[in-house]
Amino acid sequence: MKENINYYEIPRSEWQGYYAKEHMPLTQEELDGIKSLNDRISVQDVEDIYMPLCHLIHLYMKEFESLTLSKGLFLHRYVKVPPFIIGVAGSVAVGKSTAARLLQTLLSRLFSRKMVQLITTDGFLYPNAILEERGIMNRKGFPESYDMERLIQTLNEVKSGKEVDIPLYSHQVYDIVPGGFETIQQPDILIVEGINTLQLPANQQIYVSDFFDFSIFMDAEPKLIEKWYLERFESLLDTAFLDPKNYYYQFAIGDRQAALAMSRSVWKNVNLKNLEEFILPTRGRADIILHKQENHLIDRIYLRKH
Repeated sequence: MKENINYYEIPRSEWQGYYAKEHMPLTQEELDGIKSLNDRISVQDVEDIYMPLCHLIHLYMKEFESLTLSKGLFLHRYVKVPPFIIGVAGSVAVGKSTAARLLQTLLSRLFSRKMVQLITTDGFLYPNAILEERGIMNRKGFPESYDMERLIQTLNEVKSGKEVDIPLYSHQVYDIVPGGFETIQQPDILIVEGINTLQLPANQQIYVSDFFDFSIFMDAEPKLIEKWYLERFESLLDTAFLDPKNYYYQFAIGDRQAALAMSRSVWKNVNLKNLEEFILPTRGRADIILHKQENHLIDRIYLRKH
């Protein structure tokens, strides 16, 4: 990432000193259960990067709660603190899911009285049948493949304190689960993870990020992300041949080189294009940018100045 005057650039060695080390709230074994396929993260990463990040989020939460209290005093009435919403954005294969699940676990344990829920924007993808009908199956993941109006309505209802059902997405079948839902149950903290969380929907005047009280962008050089994407694809093939219902089964039982050629084509024509045209341009809206280098190691942190 080039130097940006809107952010403080903080090297890992400096960032890790911003929060006094306390009892580690999870083990390496638990971490291994949290991380996504082919991602890498250690207890040291939690200590150096994510514990200071949780401390920073707590500062934002206290300001958020204080402002709500002040509004109540001004109005001479009780004003309930709405859910604090955290957005996690970035490319496919960059480690968003791992970061989001880790934050959910850490925040739940650090603030045991707070209810923390996590959703992904995958649930707001149109079903494959609709994408096929509209002729945009090859643009799955691009802005037009999401029901952004429904996502914005959902976040609006969450902020209003309502319980909301959202659709379930399965990466195994690569589609929305028919009739499947999960419920957002009036959490104190809601984490929203997805490639499109900082984008402006087409024909809308409101960003999804307008509902966020804190936002994170997972960043890395595109060439590195391509490497991680292809490695993850191979790892998926190594397990998918056991399950005929798995979307990747068709590639797992076929010619391996042809499958890898297909995945390289998908990266170049879909994921890289989406990254360059629609995801990277939103990076400057994030409060925090976590920059990764080889082996998913976070080497620099960018904190928005204002």
